[in-house]
Amino acid sequence: MIHLSRRLTLNALLLGTLAGGGLAWPALAQEAAEAETPEAAAEGETLITSSYFSTWGEVKYDAPFAHLDYVNPEAPKGGTITISANGTFDSLMPYATLSGTPGALSSITSETLMVGTADDVSGQYCLLCTTIEYPQNQDYVIFHLRDDVTFSDGTPMTAEDVAFSFNLLLEQATPSFREAVSKRVDKVEATGPLTVRYDFNPDVPRKALISQAGNTPVFSKAWFEETGTRLDEASYNVPLGTGPYMLGDYKPGEWIEYRRNPDYWGITQPLKVGTENFDTIRVEYFADTSAAFEAFKAGDITFRQENSSLNWATAYDFPALDRGDVIKEELADGSLPPATGFVFNIREDKFDDPRIRDAIALMYNFSWTNDNLQYGLFAQRESFWENPELKAVGLPQGRELEILESVKDDLPEAIFTEEVRMPHSSGDRALDRGNLRKALALFAEAGYEPDDTGMLRNADGMTFDLEFLSGYQGYDRIINPYIENLKALGVNAKYTRVDPNQYQARTQNFDYDMIIDGYNNGLEEGTGLMQRYGSSGTEDIFNPSGFASPATDKIIDTIIQAQTYDEMAAGVRALDRVMRYEFFIVPTWFNNKFLVAYYAMFEHPPEAQMPPYALGYLDFWWYNADKAAELKAAGAIR
Repeated sequence: MIHLSRRLTLNALLLGTLAGGGLAWPALAQEAAEAETPEAAAEGETLITSSYFSTWGEVKYDAPFAHLDYVNPEAPKGGTITISANGTFDSLMPYATLSGTPGALSSITSETLMVGTADDVSGQYCLLCTTIEYPQNQDYVIFHLRDDVTFSDGTPMTAEDVAFSFNLLLEQATPSFREAVSKRVDKVEATGPLTVRYDFNPDVPRKALISQAGNTPVFSKAWFEETGTRLDEASYNVPLGTGPYMLGDYKPGEWIEYRRNPDYWGITQPLKVGTENFDTIRVEYFADTSAAFEAFKAGDITFRQENSSLNWATAYDFPALDRGDVIKEELADGSLPPATGFVFNIREDKFDDPRIRDAIALMYNFSWTNDNLQYGLFAQRESFWENPELKAVGLPQGRELEILESVKDDLPEAIFTEEVRMPHSSGDRALDRGNLRKALALFAEAGYEPDDTGMLRNADGMTFDLEFLSGYQGYDRIINPYIENLKALGVNAKYTRVDPNQYQARTQNFDYDMIIDGYNNGLEEGTGLMQRYGSSGTEDIFNPSGFASPATDKIIDTIIQAQTYDEMAAGVRALDRVMRYEFFIVPTWFNNKFLVAYYAMFEHPPEAQMPPYALGYLDFWWYNADKAAELKAAGAIR
């Protein structure tokens, strides 16, 4: 089930196609050489020429290779995979999130200049380019484009298309994207038929700017000029791109089909070998998750990534599974889990007092919820970065302590004298009486006392009103017990579930008290932290709580300026410590497994060969036609 959050297509905008990427290697050696371009030679510069980029200089694929380590190079092409999505859609323009609800995977038709891989945290590799050139100070980067890239209509891609695409995004993409990118990039221009240059703002840090430039999706300039389509307007026109899939057909609000381009330019390239294997990717929309699961059991949906622990533990007992027609599997997930939980909208005055936030958090019982509602499948999240090298532990020490001491005037003394904040613990009963007493005491300190009915009121006689907002039915059974605990405390709490379109509209306007949401952090951090946690990002949809502080601004700057991984990691630990102390999210759960169920005609590489950072079911899984024929003959699928 695809859950369409307000960040789905925004992430596609920033990170490129959702179906994976690839590249051909003319050579793989990153080396400094005397510049040969007249421009560089005139300036006396030494340019670095490479077919990849890494902030720390190391990548996994630094020598020529035939294919990625985790793919099956002999994977057959063919077949259809059908997945489900929740809600509806009224657009296929993936960037028009403020004027409609884009269809799932609608950015799949476009590719980016550079791509990462599912087994390399650091590397960004040329896809639409052959090499990049940049000076040691990284003031600019020149992309040398491939001469064999074509759009899905067969027309060649040129530097004019690349420059046009960037400038179009800067003019018409979401406000948060325009705001962030305009501060970092001064100018993008085609300097030749197959060369495009990005000049960076001299006043911004250089960390990851080349990678961010490489993540520019590329569209056909001619197509936009001919159709008059805008990125910021809901439309069923899908931008013409160079990607391996094209829009096939759709029924508004009900289903979409993407079809593999038989003339895709990159099919034989080493990073594309063994990928993009399905002829058709079909997305079926359902009003609720129960209907989607029934469709899976009936064979109308053929792949399901399970998000419900209740379903996983209790609902997989249908005949197709017993017969072996459906495979139920847990696959390792080594990626950094999102920093999710119950997010306070601290833009609202009611959450100004940290004692209020603490008291509300004490009413969430993770242990009881996990044991009784989630079947013990999860662990409780502690850190914004659940990773041994990035997670703050105990008391600050070493370089982390030095970074914190540099902003000591902006921090409470407790940061230095108390161990890093951990989630509270709770007992076996849904309502933990000990935590209830602590929460009552905290509300009393904040000026609230219970009236004759037990309702908390302040000195003006006002109740503390709290609304939980959700757009996903599956959260009902998690949120409702929390609501009951808050009512027992005396909070005037209520739960409002709206349809996905309303949820998107309300969250984009920050019209909520609390939601289940979070932050997508990375194993390597840089300038993106400013958008998520910096003072300039408090009205950014990537910062759902609206958190910012002078101390974190300065720590983020230290992270951005880091010259080594160890320095970056120490800064992240310092940031993690401060944000956990500020407590703007009640941490919930995470899982280090992908929970998947699928019909037996789908296959993937052996588990030991699977990459650590992606499930890849739309990328490097494949379709076994013989098994599919058997399943159809048996009536298991349609």
